[in-house]
Amino acid sequence: MECVDDFRLRLGRQELVPIVIGGMGVDISTSDLALVAARLGGVGHISDAMVPTIADRRYNTKYVKDKLRQYKYNVANDDKSDVQFDLARLAEATEMHVRHTMEAKRGAGLILINCMEKLTMNAPKETLRVRLRSALDAGIDGITLAAGLHLGSFALMEDHPRFRDARLGIIVSSLRALQLFLKKSVRTRRLPDYVVVEGPLAGGHLGFGMDWANYDLAAIFAEIQAWLRAEQLEIPLIPAGGIFTGGDATSFLAHGAAAVQVATRFTVARECGLPDDIKQEYFKADEDDIEVNGISPTGYPMRMLKNSPAIGDGIRPNCEAYGYLLDARGRCQYIDAWNREAAAHPGAKKIRVWDKTCLCTQMRNFDLWTCGHTAYRLKDTSRRLDDGSFRLLAAEHIFNDYRYSKGDAIALPPA
Repeated sequence: MECVDDFRLRLGRQELVPIVIGGMGVDISTSDLALVAARLGGVGHISDAMVPTIADRRYNTKYVKDKLRQYKYNVANDDKSDVQFDLARLAEATEMHVRHTMEAKRGAGLILINCMEKLTMNAPKETLRVRLRSALDAGIDGITLAAGLHLGSFALMEDHPRFRDARLGIIVSSLRALQLFLKKSVRTRRLPDYVVVEGPLAGGHLGFGMDWANYDLAAIFAEIQAWLRAEQLEIPLIPAGGIFTGGDATSFLAHGAAAVQVATRFTVARECGLPDDIKQEYFKADEDDIEVNGISPTGYPMRMLKNSPAIGDGIRPNCEAYGYLLDARGRCQYIDAWNREAAAHPGAKKIRVWDKTCLCTQMRNFDLWTCGHTAYRLKDTSRRLDDGSFRLLAAEHIFNDYRYSKGDAIALPPA
């Protein structure tokens, strides 16, 4: 019986262990987590979601405090069009995070950065350009374009000296999305180095509607694979979403996948950025504790634990401090929902907003517990301690379980 280690991910002349750890934000996929994957010969991701906040936590900067001080006069104003990011400081924060990570890198693997198009930041094109180019400037091995179609993202990088050399890929959830991206990017004369095909069981934002259960990763993967063959395009495909065991991964690799992307099992790794008490919530979850809802202001459905404190929380919009989801006109769906509830409950000390959430604040505070559908199986990957909690796992243990296990076997940590 084959295992994942019998296959290799080939990107150009480089051969890698075909395991990619997905880029979970905000700082859930930490540098430490990505560094383990690279050291073991695979691929790790960091995320550029709210990277100034990450820099404040990790490198003792004051980006959030300084931004809030600059726009404090606007806190009570419904109009957030004044609130802008200092692009030079955004570039500085991105470069700082990437450089610290790359300087610590050991091993033959790769470290990529996950870049979300939906972080519009009140200047979508300008801030996306800065985030992409700053990561390349700082020496990142490659960029995975996520949370959006990214129809103009290659054009924002095409004159960068590393545009042809860095590994550039995109996450799609349908053949149509890939076709649109390739058509729009053809002018740059550069194909993506890889395509992550993300299915309906993935965590966080989904590339599907609320009818996500009608879709199947294997079917989407096969459709895209057949189309690429018909078009004579050799682009490595990396399925993602619901791949829980080494056997799950091996099945895709045996059917032509170049690698697999996995994330949910690493949420309970010691190197993961989630606080330890929240990792225990993931361990305790049953299948009916996981839901897909529409509370994200991005407009995408989102999968999370239904006991996430963010659900229904009516916190005042924190755009002056964060403001990552403000659109080009300074609007956000949560601002509209919060203003509606505030007007309906004048004088209330605490209001509830059920249809949307302040994604920036809640993700920053680790109060929105996003997860893949298979999170309810995490309790089967560890050992229960005498106090009822579960033992946290080493990322290396999880990585090697994917790499060497066969069938649906899961290696528990040593007793």
